[in-house]
Amino acid sequence: MPRPGDGGSPPVDEATGDPPEALADDAVLQVDEIRRASEVDAVLDRLDNELVGLAPVKTRIREIAALLLVDRMRKKFGLSSSRPALHMCLTGSPGTGKTTVGLRMAELLRGLGYLRRGHLVSVTRDDLVGQYIGHTAPKTKEVLKRAMGGVLFIDEAYYLYKEDNERDYGAESIEILLQVMENQRDDLVVILAGYKDRMDDFFRSNPGMSSRIAHHIDFPDYSVDELAAIAGLIAAEHEYVLPEDTVGVLRDYLDKRMQQPRFANARSVRNAIERARLRQANRLVREPGASVTKQQLQALEPADFLASRVFTDHYEPRVGDDADGTA
Repeated sequence: MPRPGDGGSPPVDEATGDPPEALADDAVLQVDEIRRASEVDAVLDRLDNELVGLAPVKTRIREIAALLLVDRMRKKFGLSSSRPALHMCLTGSPGTGKTTVGLRMAELLRGLGYLRRGHLVSVTRDDLVGQYIGHTAPKTKEVLKRAMGGVLFIDEAYYLYKEDNERDYGAESIEILLQVMENQRDDLVVILAGYKDRMDDFFRSNPGMSSRIAHHIDFPDYSVDELAAIAGLIAAEHEYVLPEDTVGVLRDYLDKRMQQPRFANARSVRNAIERARLRQANRLVREPGASVTKQQLQALEPADFLASRVFTDHYEPRVGDDADGTA
């Protein structure tokens, strides 16, 4: 049921419990004041600072924010403003920022009054689907209970449906999700995420789910320039610096890594920085009687990246490698 004051019902006067009087037809609203009250700009600024590039994604999020702001202002004049559909599907490769966008959407919707809590619950198939009869419904309902008032983010959502397995219980979880997405859309936003081609197959097999998704947003892979910028941000986050000659080697590393298996965009960049830190630490302390300066402790040198197996001709992902696949 819609809650008083949320995005799906008219606001009420907190003192009387009655709907407030609509503004006069000749009243003027200051958009900047409405924006500040909702904290929408702060959320969008965080999104810009956290994610390099992704201009089409950020544009779509700003458009959604603008629509919700306009709906908020329409309500003040007593104009009809039905709650827009907010369930989403985010598609793209690993490490392109889908979870971060989901989190910022939760904050955005809370600031605009569309969600009462504005938290994000991130799950996969294992959190929703049971392994025996009678196990799936309680698992799915428990997850939904935790997510109410916020955003339920389902990563690799296509794994919920296994068409070739008649005894799979994913269909039961999907049915429960569909009911909640329709009947409790005023108190929950569901975001599905995964590879685009697999999500397309999932929607073809589950037209009921497809009809409930209003926003399909595709996340492009990062370019080498964008990945290098991400590396600089990650290094700075830990108070490291990347000298100019290191950046050249890093770009070469990224160019090679992008062509190899299990590349995961920003996630692989973070892994590369972490491994460079390990090599830098070993380089600084391995010599007997070594001494170091502050600059040496901060600088990641070309050698810290050149030692990666990515630069060897016989590179092969090994069992035990993480998502980055490098060592």
